Amino acid sequence: MSQYRIGVDLGGTKIEIALLGPDGAELLRERIATPTGYDATLAGIAALVRAAEARIGASASVGIGIPGVISPATGLVKNANSIALNGHTFDRDISQALDRPVRVENDANCFALSEATDGAGAGQPVVFGVILGTGCGGGIVVHGRVIQGPNRVAGEWGHNPLPWPRPDELPGPACWCGNHGCLETWVAGPSLARDCDGEGTRDASGIPARAAAGETKAREALARHADRLARGLAQIVNFLDPDVIVLGGGLSNMAHLYSGVPPLLKCYVFSDVIKTPIVRALHGDSSGVRGAAWLWPPG
Repeated sequence: MSQYRIGVDLGGTKIEIALLGPDGAELLRERIATPTGYDATLAGIAALVRAAEARIGASASVGIGIPGVISPATGLVKNANSIALNGHTFDRDISQALDRPVRVENDANCFALSEATDGAGAGQPVVFGVILGTGCGGGIVVHGRVIQGPNRVAGEWGHNPLPWPRPDELPGPACWCGNHGCLETWVAGPSLARDCDGEGTRDASGIPARAAAGETKAREALARHADRLARGLAQIVNFLDPDVIVLGGGLSNMAHLYSGVPPLLKCYVFSDVIKTPIVRALHGDSSGVRGAAWLWPPG
């Protein structure tokens, strides 16, 4: 096995590649816009990999994070919000394009693996990684190993209903998965924006600054968001009890997640003591692509 590892983060708008050296140090990183169409996406990934290998004059193992999973029943991509991937044998097709085995994993699982390997959860036996961005994903890593489950949905907490819903939270917003009231419809970025500023708004990035400036509407929206996130994470603690919860994604830079959520856990966790730390990802938006590289152990 090569001592070099390449990770690829395949998203709906961009493809990112990172090359890690034998010691885990990042040697290069590049991004391109995601091409239109499935075949063009395969060709784009293959070109990035070959260009990276040409830079070092050596071959590398390749791991890829995708916004979906490979169905164990059909071998086809399912649940991908990058719909061009759905229904394709992506792992086999990209392996054929690169003429080598390629490991493909859900992007939230890659994020969790990255932070468990050499990030904010390094050294912890059980790590629950959370991505809070345009959606709400999660991944579980136990002793350095991604937990997939027989259905390949381990960690998909965003598509469970909001726990302990208030009367005014029922039945909950419609979710793209076909259900109502999924946690994703309450705590993802567009959900926070909608709760604060009404239907049709999707950008929540300015809400913390508005709250800090004293805007009541923004402060109340962040308080509701913290409580809903606490309810969702309490459910994780109640049935997984991870050693650490690591937050990533666009919302993970919002301070209220670290000041407001931990004190609220005691209202919902079935325990007299709450020791679970909630921490920010060490590698930020680089974590997913690093985790894809770590799908292959050191050579």
